[in-house]
Amino acid sequence: MSRQFLSLTATALLSCIGAPAYAQSSVPVVQLHVLEDKAPAASTTVAAAVETSCDVCSPAAAAALNFGGPWQTRSKLTGDWGGFRNDLANCHGITFDGSLTQFYQGIDSGGREQKYFYGGRMDNLINIDGEKLGLMKGSFLNLHAETLFGESANYAAGTIFPISLGQVFPVPDDNVTALTGIKYTQFLSKNVAVFGGKINTLDGFTQPYAGGRGVDAFMNMSFGLPLVLARTVPYSTWGGGLAVLNDKEEIVFSLAAFDTNNTPTTTGFNSFFDNGVTLLAQATLPVTINGLPGHQSIGASYSTGSYRSIDRNSYFDPNQGAFIPSPIEQGSWSIFYLFDQALFADCCNPKRTWGIFGNLGIADDNPSPIRWAGNIGFGGASLATSRQYDTWGVGYFYNGLSNNVKNFAPNVLQVGDESGVELFYNLGVTPYWHITPDFQVILPGRERTDTTFALGLRMKLDF
Repeated sequence: MSRQFLSLTATALLSCIGAPAYAQSSVPVVQLHVLEDKAPAASTTVAAAVETSCDVCSPAAAAALNFGGPWQTRSKLTGDWGGFRNDLANCHGITFDGSLTQFYQGIDSGGREQKYFYGGRMDNLINIDGEKLGLMKGSFLNLHAETLFGESANYAAGTIFPISLGQVFPVPDDNVTALTGIKYTQFLSKNVAVFGGKINTLDGFTQPYAGGRGVDAFMNMSFGLPLVLARTVPYSTWGGGLAVLNDKEEIVFSLAAFDTNNTPTTTGFNSFFDNGVTLLAQATLPVTINGLPGHQSIGASYSTGSYRSIDRNSYFDPNQGAFIPSPIEQGSWSIFYLFDQALFADCCNPKRTWGIFGNLGIADDNPSPIRWAGNIGFGGASLATSRQYDTWGVGYFYNGLSNNVKNFAPNVLQVGDESGVELFYNLGVTPYWHITPDFQVILPGRERTDTTFALGLRMKLDF
């Protein structure tokens, strides 16, 4: 059985069906690229049921997975497909995770224009456990297809960085479907794994309590990843790497190499590594304070590619001025630090936690458009035990643009640093159905744009 997230707990990976988004908090950034597919160590009862019954695909294994059941408590809207879904997972190692996320968001005041927009995205992930399928032991395959449709409030907000990350990829402001991830993972031993293929890098940027991709937690891009990586790490590209795990199945070191070209809607073969390579490394120290789990991480990236400081990329688009000739620089680097720490855990369900998170990073002043960036916030499971599927978050971010961007053609770009606050409450109607009111106050980096007050409503269905 496969899944996209590592467990925040110190014992093992989470079950692919069990907990709300924040209980599935993950070891952050590059490390998820490797283990997002590894079979979770479920509870003893579940693991025993699967182990003793997979060869005959008995009802016991299906019950353990809990894909079925009453509509109010099942983990997926479409249930267990008459038992077929559980048989695929337990006996053949194939799982399907699909979701539809819809956004209604607009600008109440400030920004470029006061208007509301409707749009959405679909994510379809197929995860294959090669050993259960009769292939090589320790092998896993991930496929991620995504569809973007409708309109977003990103341009109307007048901000440099999108207020709705979930409506940026695979291509912003377009109705498009693309296969952005095709990743193969092979475990060489219990503690070492290698991976390669076309990597959807944002799938790996899930930080505990901050969420990722803008569909489960914070919507603003500034909480989705360390923004100092904007120049060096593409969204969807070819690459590979390795990871080293400790005995608790948490990654303590990882190293990856990526093509610098962003190719979400193409094969990427025509530009394969023609602009150099990006190296991304990270070391993580799991920590426990007063019996509560957390992580301390430090990472760095370096690209050998050639860039202009105001070139558009996956995460930075000044929306003006990018056509102006500017000097080409070779090489770009960044260093970042991340932390998360649980401050509360439900004594009856230790997967239900809330805590603090943050990151801080610095990059070169040219050609990186972002000199430094950071955020800090709180989030996690609802304190009300009766609201076991709810999550919440509040956070602050500050993004400092490079001096080269600020000083280049100032009469055209007229940009500066950007900061803001975001607050959301993710209401879990059922395990598969979430409705999220979201409120953002942003001081835009565009000097002629007034303070942006953005209101949004998001609905996500897991199929």
